[in-house]
Amino acid sequence: MTTSAAARLRRLRWLLTVLFTALNAAGLLVLAWLFAEQDRAQGELRLDAELKQVTAAVSRLVQQQDDGTIVTGFASQDPMDTSCPEFAVLPAAGGAFEPHFSRRDCAPVDQGYLHGLAREATASGKFIEGYVPGTGNGVVRVVAQPFLNKAGQYAGAIIAASDPAAELSRHRNVVLWTIGGCVLLVAAVGMAGHLLSGRAIRPAAMALEQQEMLLAETAHDLRTPVAALRALAETAWRNPADRPDLLPRTVRLAARMGSIIDDLLVRARLAAGVETLAIQPVWLDQLVAGVVGETPAAGAQVTVTTAPTKVNADPGLVQRAVGNLLDNALRYGRQPGAPAIVHITVAGGRVTVADHGPGIDASVAEESFDRFTSGAGSSGLGLSIVRWTAQAHGGFLRVYNAEEGGAIFELAFPLAE
Repeated sequence: MTTSAAARLRRLRWLLTVLFTALNAAGLLVLAWLFAEQDRAQGELRLDAELKQVTAAVSRLVQQQDDGTIVTGFASQDPMDTSCPEFAVLPAAGGAFEPHFSRRDCAPVDQGYLHGLAREATASGKFIEGYVPGTGNGVVRVVAQPFLNKAGQYAGAIIAASDPAAELSRHRNVVLWTIGGCVLLVAAVGMAGHLLSGRAIRPAAMALEQQEMLLAETAHDLRTPVAALRALAETAWRNPADRPDLLPRTVRLAARMGSIIDDLLVRARLAAGVETLAIQPVWLDQLVAGVVGETPAAGAQVTVTTAPTKVNADPGLVQRAVGNLLDNALRYGRQPGAPAIVHITVAGGRVTVADHGPGIDASVAEESFDRFTSGAGSSGLGLSIVRWTAQAHGGFLRVYNAEEGGAIFELAFPLAE
């Protein structure tokens, strides 16, 4: 099933939103992961720094006698023996001295893990840092520092252990806040992406809307005259004797179709913003008088009252706007069965066109300037051209009803200095 261009544009907007959000979300996730890893590493560095202070202090308390015997008794006399973090002085493989464990149990851990760490540290001659399982459900952070005997051999290791629960809880909170912040940022980015994508495709959407509107208006406005033109042609083809009477009607109808097409083109150019206004000083009274003189009245009574008035305007567009107002009054400003009576007044940069027709409903007066809503069976395109012309010049178009009946259209332009 085919879809409209407008629907494809809407899908394109959502696609751009999704892509924009996904790319930014991926970047945020990478940054969040890096931040969380950095925070975890910093937390472990703080724990290890505290533990290394303990191992360094205890290493100074471990004494060696002349025969090489290692004495750990001084560690039991230090206040560290009863404070946290806890520590242990453990021999290397072979058991050269009695192990010593501090008296305070700050981070319960299986002694087998501690002996294994001591053997690993003395075998490698390097610090060992990491987590080991605690005797409970948690983990314990440990640091193992090997030390040498007088013979230059690693005789044992000092192991400090602490409970990392507080640090892990802090890091967990940081991660949760980071995740929450990322969710909010992704939502904000999604909204911003939707707005930006809408703004990006707005010109295309407006152009598409104007194109569809122009096509719809063209079909709407030309349907009736085309049907009438075909009817006249078929009648003239079947009845040769009626051709002299039908030919002038056919010519007038063709002229009306040409005027409709011209109005549609002007409307499209104005709406698209590609119509270049040739602004110049124009004698509005002379221009209106010329339009009235060139417009066939067809039995209607048209009076013109003018005062010299000069405006800054595009004469071609103003001429078309005034012609549309006059054509609207001649076509619809009459009582049934009576000729149209139109009064035109020009003064102070304003053109006032009053008729003796049925008037216009005040509730739809503004809508009468829009497409398909003239209120009298017309498409309203001519009046929309008038309004757009006025707005393009910085003027206005107003419509209201006269007390004695009939509609009054007032078209205003900026006065020339």
